[in-house]
Amino acid sequence: MCQSVSLLELPGKVSGDPVKVHLLEPAQSDLGSLYQQIAAGRYTKPFILDDGKVRKLLFSLEFIQSAMRIDDPCALEFAYTRKMMAFLLFVPEPEHVLMVGLGGGSLAKFCHRHLPHARLTVVEINPHVIALRSAFEVPDDERLTIVEADAAEYLPRAAGDTDVVLLDGFDDEGIAPSFLNRDFYLAARRRLRPAGLLVANFAGLESDWAGHFSLLNEVFEGRVHMQRIPGGDNHIAFAFVDGDYPPDWKRLKKQAEVLAERIPLDFAGQVKRLRRNAVKPSAARQLSTLFMQQ
Repeated sequence: MCQSVSLLELPGKVSGDPVKVHLLEPAQSDLGSLYQQIAAGRYTKPFILDDGKVRKLLFSLEFIQSAMRIDDPCALEFAYTRKMMAFLLFVPEPEHVLMVGLGGGSLAKFCHRHLPHARLTVVEINPHVIALRSAFEVPDDERLTIVEADAAEYLPRAAGDTDVVLLDGFDDEGIAPSFLNRDFYLAARRRLRPAGLLVANFAGLESDWAGHFSLLNEVFEGRVHMQRIPGGDNHIAFAFVDGDYPPDWKRLKKQAEVLAERIPLDFAGQVKRLRRNAVKPSAARQLSTLFMQQ
């Protein structure tokens, strides 16, 4: 069972607006020192900024890791998370969803609410992130298991037990460095059942994640569909185990209509954008097997 933790609350400002800063620190801490560490980017734990409307998880003032609307804790605040949920077009009734990276629990909470028959496993390496789960109202029941582990060590422990793998594992410098390994992506593929799907969030400069994409594309034998998220630096990759690829767009259009009746996402729009806006990263242009849908 998860337990709530005591958070040290500090008043603060971001861009001139007042916020509350919540830290995993004892009440007798030196507040001046903590302010200095945060401002200088030397604070080593995740922390929360709360303006009364949105609660944000940060690793530094330059990087918002996750956000939760106070009035709707299960809503998907970021566009890239809504795009990742497009996996339901391809696997509409998953029995087991394995997520790498907890953050503020946005994907875990959304799946928990809208996929009542799915078993959910979240792998998170940072114990301080896990300690903040109650602040982000991450559910605590038998359907949702949070495992403190390095995903590079956890994924090889089993095979063929998962319908969907969601990769969204970042530290304060970007994608977790232990992921940049062919064995990591092989282990992720082996966790998937025959019709399974891996969805990866690549964020930042393309040069920072091009190596990851190349490994993913190699391991999934070119069955990778890449989408750029407008207005940001996120790219979402959908990697398919099944050889029945590229997607059947007519079938997906019908599936979108079914999903829209029970889940509050624009699945019809997702299908259109998936079909129209596929991209091919320049660092991987020589990978001729990458599916392109213009």
